Amino acid sequence: MTDLTYPEVGATRGEQLPAGYRHVWRHENLGVGAEAFRRAVDGLRGWNMQRRAGLRVPESTPPPAVDVRVTMSVAFLRIPCQVVWVVDEDRRYGFGYGTLPGHPEIGEESFGVHLDSADQVWLDIKAFSRPARWYTRLAGPMGWLAQDLATARYAAAMRRIASGRR
Repeated sequence: MTDLTYPEVGATRGEQLPAGYRHVWRHENLGVGAEAFRRAVDGLRGWNMQRRAGLRVPESTPPPAVDVRVTMSVAFLRIPCQVVWVVDEDRRYGFGYGTLPGHPEIGEESFGVHLDSADQVWLDIKAFSRPARWYTRLAGPMGWLAQDLATARYAAAMRRIASGRR
């Protein structure tokens, strides 16, 4: 089951993102300890990072698993995606999703949290994208600004989630 709009499926899982796209890399400290890590994992697994960043995610959306589809929205935009990979280990959790037809962009985005050997909790966001619609092409650098703002909102949401704040 795939209608993904790009050929480099799963590339956000690796260390190198594909050429021909704009790249986003963000590495943020979320806090310390197993409880902060558990809250961060729950936040990703329940789509709460996206919700707290301002996106509407249907309550009926299942937790991320390969081939799960989610159509988020903000204002008038529909944002259809499909989960393409998941990692679920003792000290690491994350997933990547790719764009489906109708998404304003073409590409993939991933979100991961891990608990390092010093018990620090880290968030990693990686993405590669390029405009898919006439309005995102027309937006040019303003579209990049919107993507950077969304990434900052994701990181802020995850800091609140990991700390236990509303």
